[in-house]
Amino acid sequence: MVAADFTEIAELRQALIRKALRYAIFAADTTADLVASPFDAGGILQELPAGYVPVGYTTTDGVTFSGDLSTSDVQSGQSSSPTRSDVESDTVTAQWVPQETNAAAVALYENLPLAGVGSLPALGSATWTWSRPKTPPTLYRRLVFIAEDLNKDTGNAIYIVRHFPSALRSGREDEQWTRTAEIARGVTYQAYIDDAAETDSITWIDGPGWRDYAPEAPGGGG
Repeated sequence: MVAADFTEIAELRQALIRKALRYAIFAADTTADLVASPFDAGGILQELPAGYVPVGYTTTDGVTFSGDLSTSDVQSGQSSSPTRSDVESDTVTAQWVPQETNAAAVALYENLPLAGVGSLPALGSATWTWSRPKTPPTLYRRLVFIAEDLNKDTGNAIYIVRHFPSALRSGREDEQWTRTAEIARGVTYQAYIDDAAETDSITWIDGPGWRDYAPEAPGGGG
């Protein structure tokens, strides 16, 4: 056995602690294209496909991604711990509270289309009006979440992008009118498997700041 240097084997690297210094949420109807890759070959962030609209400002709580994992265990008389476990379900949700009264925030909260028939007109062009239908429609969305961080050594941008190809509203918070706070419309959306994407969630990490790690870790993995 060779004596170990704890500092070396622990590989504690402050530069790899990520924060969402800035972030944005985008939503589209399922008629919009999937996000195939948010970066070009050089790691530069690219524009989203047509149809994705920004949610705008949110509360300081940001976006919370929650998971619900359940398993089915087999218990045996000869063991105090399960002798077999199988995943029964593994779901992910995203929750946020918009502060702006814009088309995306209202549509996601009120379950309205983001484009086409039934969608809200351009801001300021006409009266916004909607009513609760007798039978609420099941409207799936495409969601994109982008967080921007900086490489502490170079100052170059690092992006974390998460894509829900198919998401359904699973909860919403109370809408409160008061003179002391903005009208907020908090929502929760659950990700579902999209047949074309063959997944319920895709995540990428890249950007000029991420590529700065390449000399130490080939491939930009940090």
